[in-house]
Amino acid sequence: MRLRVEFTTEPFDLDEAPAHALVARDIVTGAELDAVDVGPFGNTAEGDADQVLGAVAELLRGSLEAGATRVSLQVNVIADAAGSDADAAGAEGRSS
Repeated sequence: MRLRVEFTTEPFDLDEAPAHALVARDIVTGAELDAVDVGPFGNTAEGDADQVLGAVAELLRGSLEAGATRVSLQVNVIADAAGSDADAAGAEGRSS
């Protein structure tokens, strides 16, 4: 299964990136994830479920320890090369 994670850390600082944002960026760019996109107000990455979930756990620990007061994240199942994992699960339930 492939996953996409989107996340932000707070509080924001428009003058310079806070420590918690730098830690989060380092964790996600250092993980073995695909399609990493780091921006000032949102970040995304994709990869194998185990890799994404491991990076999310490290991201939460690291950014909170570095001063984040809030971490907002969303995790979505995305289609792999063989098709959508969500579609495959739905098809299994209909095959009787």
